[in-house]
Amino acid sequence: MSMLAQIEAKIHTWDSAQTAVQSWQQQGETVVFTNGCFDLLHYGHLHYLAQARDLGQRLVLGLNSAASVARLKGPHRPINDELTRTWQLASLSFIDAVVAFEEDTPWELLQVLQPDILVKGGDYEIATIIGADIVLARGGQVLTLPFVAGYSTTSIEQKIKNS
Repeated sequence: MSMLAQIEAKIHTWDSAQTAVQSWQQQGETVVFTNGCFDLLHYGHLHYLAQARDLGQRLVLGLNSAASVARLKGPHRPINDELTRTWQLASLSFIDAVVAFEEDTPWELLQVLQPDILVKGGDYEIATIIGADIVLARGGQVLTLPFVAGYSTTSIEQKIKNS
């Protein structure tokens, strides 16, 4: 399979992501889910995503759509369009599936996917993580991973503006 085909195969609709997750789980694989905007991909993102993948055999990434990012971050975002962000993430060897969502939170997507582990960054409290109720209700885990200090899209954006 060509590299392009391998990347394209990781980009999913909600239905195809659900089918993939169910198949992996039936094979006994642990499916980890995380989500975010991932606007300007940087070392902090890569470190976090690699750590998330280490928690299971498969990593599914819920990607905020362009409209969702704009509502959450402001009209100046996203900097990278949805296609670029999707392809960047699907190109990473440790991500098995990328699926976009239009809503402000991934709650509905988590209802569909039913992952085994839900992961967010260390600035979240488990009790406030959207979708924790879904994952915990099926006996899964909800975890937080520490951020790498000094890396954020906001700080990169400010550096660009100041230069």
